Amino acid sequence: MSNPAAPAAASSRRDFLNVASGAFGAVAAGCATWPLIDQMNPSADVQALATVDIDLTGLEPGNSRTVLWRGAPVFVRYRTPEEIEQAAQDDSADLPDPATDASRAQDPRFLVLVGVCTHLGCIPIGDGQGEYQGWFCPCHGSHYDTSGRIRKGPAPKNLAVPPYSFVDDTTIRVG
Repeated sequence: MSNPAAPAAASSRRDFLNVASGAFGAVAAGCATWPLIDQMNPSADVQALATVDIDLTGLEPGNSRTVLWRGAPVFVRYRTPEEIEQAAQDDSADLPDPATDASRAQDPRFLVLVGVCTHLGCIPIGDGQGEYQGWFCPCHGSHYDTSGRIRKGPAPKNLAVPPYSFVDDTTIRVG
């Protein structure tokens, strides 16, 4: 007489061996492919350039500081009350790339911009240059206002505002 419980025991053992073998194969495949996946992460020197802290100590109203971030200049302008007022008044002007000053500056005193002209990638000069007392690109004649918005010339867009945050009262982190 045969034991009716024997086929069930053999079946459950076979199921366990199949699951265990599959799990072992999945772990082995993961271990083998991890170096390939990990090498796609950015290198340490690239990650170091991903953010930059800008010290605002000693920056006076009406002055700018330029730092390098991801290979591009970033302008930090400590705006005067007059520049802030002018930028707010220009919100209602006919702008080629409309944007309010409040949407471009987290703190109205400090304007943070990527210093690359949106026409052909030149670096505009600042400190009250151009017809709108902001930035002027002498290469092709683009004029930006005190909020970095394009006002005149061939540039199609405003100077870009990079992602940034205030770490404390005297430090801005870009990136």
